[in-house]
Amino acid sequence: MSEPVRSEHERSLTETARRVLPAGNFGNGATDIIIAEGQGGHVRDVSGNDYIDYLLGSGPMFAGHAHPEVVAAVQAQIPLGSTFFVNNEAGILLAEAIVDAMACADKVRFVSTGSEADLYAMRVARAYRKRDKILKFEGAYHGMSDYGLMSLAPKQLSNFPTAVPDSPGIPRSLSDEMLVAPFNDTAMAVGLIEEHHDSLGGVIVEPFQRLIPPKPGFLEALRKVTADHGIPLIFDEVVTGFRFAYGGAQAHYGVTPDICSLGKIIGGGFPLAAVAGREEIMVHFDRAKVGDEGFLMQVGTLSGNPIAAAAGLATLNILKRPGTYEGVYGTGQALMDGFRKILKDSGIKAQVVGQPTLFDVIFTDGEVSDYRSTLRADTAMAKRVNGRLRQAGILKGESKFYISLAHTEDDVAKTIAAFAAAIAPERRG
Repeated sequence: MSEPVRSEHERSLTETARRVLPAGNFGNGATDIIIAEGQGGHVRDVSGNDYIDYLLGSGPMFAGHAHPEVVAAVQAQIPLGSTFFVNNEAGILLAEAIVDAMACADKVRFVSTGSEADLYAMRVARAYRKRDKILKFEGAYHGMSDYGLMSLAPKQLSNFPTAVPDSPGIPRSLSDEMLVAPFNDTAMAVGLIEEHHDSLGGVIVEPFQRLIPPKPGFLEALRKVTADHGIPLIFDEVVTGFRFAYGGAQAHYGVTPDICSLGKIIGGGFPLAAVAGREEIMVHFDRAKVGDEGFLMQVGTLSGNPIAAAAGLATLNILKRPGTYEGVYGTGQALMDGFRKILKDSGIKAQVVGQPTLFDVIFTDGEVSDYRSTLRADTAMAKRVNGRLRQAGILKGESKFYISLAHTEDDVAKTIAAFAAAIAPERRG
């Protein structure tokens, strides 16, 4: 495989990025590629190289890049104004669509990013419960807030439930406000919630943690123990919302939380996220009903802006059509099956982990059920394979294949062939 040809213009832009941006990027990863456009399931860099895109902007482009209906909705709104800081029709209709789709949602509050959505989900749970501590699961990503960056990817493993900050600049005192449990360990998670129930303001969980599915009964056990003690259960559905099913992971797994955070898909590629939840919890955003003492202030200049709301509403209208999810699940399953056959034939210790709309290859032969089990993976091999895929025109993140409605059978065939070639140098002799 040879490196894609880089134009002088792209090389110049890369040098400018290194001069004006920390690490030469926006904080999101690769510095060696500059994307100029996206169409359907493909993107093209400024040098004209085409890639089958499984990064999808880190997930929001579930319907594909520049979907004609999303583009039309945005183009119709732009001449009418971009933001008003008060209610707009598209935002109201999008909130209605979310309430109709998500089992936990009686009310919706818009924000602009998934990090904000997770932050406010935890804050409104604490406001409702009148307790300070939040229990999360080791390895779970809940945005970039101080709370979210506790025990996301700890380099030094601590004894549960001690939380470890993953970034400098986080106050040490915050460690005392977060409790950490291992994902998929039902007995320990339930035990910690039982032990600390009187101090917990909420429990937050990715129902599908990064790439790891919940074991049977795990989410149900969290639902039962939190309900028994009146503790709000928060599903972080920024990634899974409208991706696993139109009703999100809560519909897919049949477990309804009290609150969920949403992002990515609901903005159709524009900055928009949301907190959704039960009436008695969401009422804390309404000063007229809870008074000054119970009121949770939340203001965002672009929250629910009409361009993002129009794009999100158009995206959800696409997803509601019959056969949509069957199609995208079929695409993802074909890729997963193809990768599994190649890995089996290669004799390499690896497994395909996830589900058809979101998965990756983890280079280990042991069970992958929580954060600590992922640490056994051969990350150097993964980096080599991902590098070869990029050379072959396959764009993905370090640890995910996001599947879109726009990926085609031809894309699947080319990706499987590229994966076989990328794996070949790693085969056992």
